[in-house]
Amino acid sequence: MTGAAASPAPVPVTGTLVVGVGARRGAPLDEVLGLIEETLRAAGLRIADVVELATVVAKAAEPGIVGAAARLGVPLRTHAAEALAGVLVPNPSGAPGAAVGTPSVAEAAALIDADELVVAKTASTRRTGRKGAVTCAVARRISATLTAPDRKSSTLTVTDGADPFTMAAMNPPTKHVEGAGPDLRHHGDAEVRDRNLTDLAVNVRTHTPPEWLRQRIAASLVSLASYPDGAAAREAVAGRHGLPVDRVLLTAGAAEAFVLIARALPARRPVVVHPQFTEPEAALRAAGHEVGRVLLRAEDGFRLDPAAVPEEADLVVVGNPTNPTSVLHPAAVLEQLARPGRTLVVDEAFMDVVPGEREALCGRTDIPGLVVLRSLTKTWGLAGLRIGYVLADPVTIGLLAEAQPLWPVSSPALAAAEACMEPRALVEAAEAADRITVDRAHLLAGLAEFGEVRAVEPAQGPFVLLRMERAAEVRERLRLLGFAARRGDTFPGLGPEWLRLAVRDRVTTNRFLQALDQALQALPGRPLR
Repeated sequence: MTGAAASPAPVPVTGTLVVGVGARRGAPLDEVLGLIEETLRAAGLRIADVVELATVVAKAAEPGIVGAAARLGVPLRTHAAEALAGVLVPNPSGAPGAAVGTPSVAEAAALIDADELVVAKTASTRRTGRKGAVTCAVARRISATLTAPDRKSSTLTVTDGADPFTMAAMNPPTKHVEGAGPDLRHHGDAEVRDRNLTDLAVNVRTHTPPEWLRQRIAASLVSLASYPDGAAAREAVAGRHGLPVDRVLLTAGAAEAFVLIARALPARRPVVVHPQFTEPEAALRAAGHEVGRVLLRAEDGFRLDPAAVPEEADLVVVGNPTNPTSVLHPAAVLEQLARPGRTLVVDEAFMDVVPGEREALCGRTDIPGLVVLRSLTKTWGLAGLRIGYVLADPVTIGLLAEAQPLWPVSSPALAAAEACMEPRALVEAAEAADRITVDRAHLLAGLAEFGEVRAVEPAQGPFVLLRMERAAEVRERLRLLGFAARRGDTFPGLGPEWLRLAVRDRVTTNRFLQALDQALQALPGRPLR
């Protein structure tokens, strides 16, 4: 470890980077993230080579620092002040020493788990007009051997004595440890549980299940004394997608399918494309896998570049349309991810909300390693019943089935699956998709009236993702006004300035837009409209 500051001239990449961050209370995300990006750029370093942000425990809850880690897609590691105080730093200062017990939070936090300082402490000036609102420093770990990056594909090969693993615009594999990034187990239902709120946080269609489906489920209750037999439901799913029965596996919702995939399918280098539904990564980590992340960027509209996925990845998970971004990836783009020896998992839980189900891969048998997941819980309001299915080649289906317990899907769920494959159900689902398209356009038009709000477009799911400063405050004010919105900072690649809204009918949307206006007006410093 060295205390010598490096020259501000460009530094060649010869190690992985740790960014130490210090900030005064309330430092905003744009200032923290802006300083980090500017510092790396000035030193000729790449954001993709940052493996973690580090700070003192006293700053662990600062929204600007937490949000910067989330935006960069890396863990935020915190250290006790007394541990940082023992690190020799080249630029000590009395102010942080008196405030938090270490003479330079940024430099000490960067160096404590690294080998050398490559960029000394720098400070921002945008927030207060004077130095010191935010500070950062960059250190490098040199215990790994790195080969030169391929600038065309922005990849970097890392070896540490194990097999090489190429990472493209992603953070390094995340071990199954507490505190390693966003809370992957947080779901939208937590936003409305035990509260009488209008629900814009959960993506289940309202006024479901319909009466005819409730009657079919109720009729199945007379057979509860018998063990479930999924043959008829499996045949119905196969017929609906024009597939042989041996390419279908029924599951207790898509969540069970993710667990089966994580436990039953061979994978040495699994990668999850984020931001997306967090359950796939959570299931992989719980099964003991180290998981790589490919982080799609807001600047690119959260659209996927297949070249960003490492060649070495042998299991890739992507949503389509993606939760929470509402982006619909072209089928031709997703096909480029497939190759022999790789399992390509496409989560199509919301595809039946897309009119005509364009870009669907569920009926394809010509794509090697393709595994498609479908859910009946969203469109039909069956989240409490738990029913979904997997479509894949017979060998993969067999591996997943062996990992299931006996009778994994209940008789009522099987009855629901069979009913939802019938022609009248498909017509009703298509009509619902058309209504959601119109209702989503109404919501987006209303959001466009607010200068502070930026929605991700074109949205294709039954939800929209939006960005605004002080979103956490707005979300809490909306709760006071009777509306629950889904926080975005638990999705890797997003930060506290993001919210997800479920699409509802025009009347509900109009009420929400009025509440949003009130919530924004109540923010200090916001001009009156």
